[in-house]
Amino acid sequence: MKKIFSDNNLLDDANDNATTIMPIFAEVEGNPDIECPGVAEVDLPILPLRNMVMYPGVALPVSVGRAKSLQLIKEAYAQKQYIGVTCQKDMYVDEPEYKDLYEIGTIAEIVKILEMPDGSTTVILQGKRRFHLDNLTTFTPYLRGNISLLEEKMPKSNDKEFEALISAIKDMTFNILKTLGEPSRELMFALRNIENSHYLINFLCSNIPLNTQQKQDLLNIDSVKQRAFSLYTALSKEAQLIEIKASIQSRTREDLNQQQREHFLQQQIKTIQDELGGSVQEQDIQELKEKASKKKWDASVAAIFEKELRKLERLYPQSPDFSVQYNYLETLTDLPWNEFTKDNFNLKHAQKQLDKDHYGLEKVKDRILEHLAVLKLRGDLKSPIICLYGPPGVGKTSLGKSIAEALKRKYVRISLGGLHDEAEIRGHRRTYIGAMPGRIIQGLLKAGSSNPVFVLDEIDKIGNDFKGDPASALLEVLDPEQNNAFHDNYLDIDYDLSNILFIATANNLNTISQPLLDRMELIDITGYILEEKVEIGRRHLVPKQLENHGLVKGDVDIPKKTMEVIVDSYTRESGVRELDKKIAKIMRKIARKKALEEEYPHTITVNDLHEYLGIKEYSRDKYEGNEYAGVVTGLAWTAVGGEILFVESSLSKSKGEKLTLTGNLGDVMKESAIIAMQYIKAHAEMLNISDDVFDKWNVHIHVPEGAIPKDGPSAGITMVTSIASSFTQRKVRPNLAMTGEITLRGRVLPVGGIKEKILAAKRANIKDIILSEENKKDIDEIKENYIKGLTFHYVRNIKEVLDFALLNEKVEHPIQL
Repeated sequence: MKKIFSDNNLLDDANDNATTIMPIFAEVEGNPDIECPGVAEVDLPILPLRNMVMYPGVALPVSVGRAKSLQLIKEAYAQKQYIGVTCQKDMYVDEPEYKDLYEIGTIAEIVKILEMPDGSTTVILQGKRRFHLDNLTTFTPYLRGNISLLEEKMPKSNDKEFEALISAIKDMTFNILKTLGEPSRELMFALRNIENSHYLINFLCSNIPLNTQQKQDLLNIDSVKQRAFSLYTALSKEAQLIEIKASIQSRTREDLNQQQREHFLQQQIKTIQDELGGSVQEQDIQELKEKASKKKWDASVAAIFEKELRKLERLYPQSPDFSVQYNYLETLTDLPWNEFTKDNFNLKHAQKQLDKDHYGLEKVKDRILEHLAVLKLRGDLKSPIICLYGPPGVGKTSLGKSIAEALKRKYVRISLGGLHDEAEIRGHRRTYIGAMPGRIIQGLLKAGSSNPVFVLDEIDKIGNDFKGDPASALLEVLDPEQNNAFHDNYLDIDYDLSNILFIATANNLNTISQPLLDRMELIDITGYILEEKVEIGRRHLVPKQLENHGLVKGDVDIPKKTMEVIVDSYTRESGVRELDKKIAKIMRKIARKKALEEEYPHTITVNDLHEYLGIKEYSRDKYEGNEYAGVVTGLAWTAVGGEILFVESSLSKSKGEKLTLTGNLGDVMKESAIIAMQYIKAHAEMLNISDDVFDKWNVHIHVPEGAIPKDGPSAGITMVTSIASSFTQRKVRPNLAMTGEITLRGRVLPVGGIKEKILAAKRANIKDIILSEENKKDIDEIKENYIKGLTFHYVRNIKEVLDFALLNEKVEHPIQL
């Protein structure tokens, strides 16, 4: 069987081309529950309907297709006989039995039979009265059954509640029909012309869009008033559903209109772009896909990329989010995921490269070669975090570039001086306008490999304010146990930094936080000695300045002796920046003379320096001999190298003990002078000094160059020797210098800066040097050519110092104590 659906009902069997006619509305005057002349309570023809429920007084068209039903209609119409109309419980049953039919139905009169153009048959039925189907008596040629007529309880004529209910039902129905619009005009016309309340109820029960079971439940109600209440409840629910549907349709229509408008505009833009040579958006997305296909990233990163790319494809090119999303994806594809440069494991080449670029710095070179050796043997060593600290101008920053060349790695440098925003390290989140990755990720983008040499310059000068603490953000970057999953806020993906060789530089470790220091391997670059500066100047600075000033090799030469004078008399620094400036000054004057075709010396001598550099800017103290008692030569360390330091003491008659200290001394040196004085007083007998001398003579200790602040523990034994020489009037051994700290018990303690102090002593023509026995290890690390001609005397206590330093010979014109 074929089922044909109309707008509102599933019609009985018909042809494919069945035409649905509009319902016929006919009001029955008076009570629809009328008498049916000629209707017996037994053996009435029964017409089963598939999905329609007929009510008394209501006329409905029914499309008939079953053979039995057609025969029933024709015979009943010919005999002008009433029929019983009832609804099937299951619309798909073709041969219904008693159990398949609802027991309550409606007696109907066949008003007219219509033969439709498509060959189907439609019959107009007029409902008369409700009945109860007691049983079926015959199944052929069509259904017949016994029925019992049913009465309907009518409300009283003056029932105000029923009248109000009817009015409410009408209002509710009109509201529903207004919402439905054009298709409801005929129903609205019918409602306005129906005056019978009973018929109005049955008419609405038959025509409102309820399912078969709900309509049958309404037909089963005997009381018309109760049926009206149930109808009002059903209408209320239907009104709510219609209102919700209308709201949804309205919003959907608005969305569709906006989407259609945008789609139309996008199609126009696409057409214009195609005419101009293709869509820029499609080209950009295609380029991203091609880049991504060549990447060596992990599956998790690839999944994130695909997800973000799909977001980009859904965005309009004119949208601000499009550029943000595109820049993010471009950053992902530009990063060197698992892309490495091949390290040069030739240790001899690395050694040669480091020696070529930098003179000295043996500790740093050894550490780099050690790292390269282990990397060569193992292959997967985590790169160390090295921190080079020392005074300015010693080559810390340029050493990083030299290391990169030695390893054949990319070189990246970022300056951290003054950095105070944590986002500069970790990046900004993409929700911010103008968001970008941090300096670390930007450096990797610039390098194009995941294993560059990364120089973090001036790490000790990082700032700190309300925007965060960048030094704390560096903890993750510089921790070999954490930086294999560095999280940049912009990327929002972990990136492996463990293959990067980080080299940090600093001038002062005191300003670096302890947790950050703990993550780095500290290498001290103390500065260059005079001999090293001379070599650096001749090997590196002179060739560089020749090139910078348009000169060629052979135009000018600066011999070692001249270079020593430049370093010693025109510069005062630990590094070589000032020396570089002095050499540049000489080259400028030579270039001028050459350009003017004037005569100039091709070899710069010491006598020429006055012309090219002016008068000497600095002068070093020279050894002054031992003609005076109480004058002892000490050794001091400064930021610009070692210096010799004179400690002078003199006696003057006075009543009562008094110690005077001058020379701009710091607290440590003042304490050393007091300790020295107390030691001499405690061991006066050993030095053959009378006890009452201390009550008659004042002691004045002075360190020359009083405008220069001086502090530190190195002058302890020097002060003891000076005071002892003053009280004994014994000469101090000639060409002798000393350095070391003392205790009240007379023990000599070691001090630092030995290398610089030794070289200062050698420049001052010192022959003998007294040191603490524990400083012997420092002398062993100095190259032999730097200490040639010096004799070292290692002591454990001050007695050994005095026994060697003081001669038995008295000075000329000694003071009589």
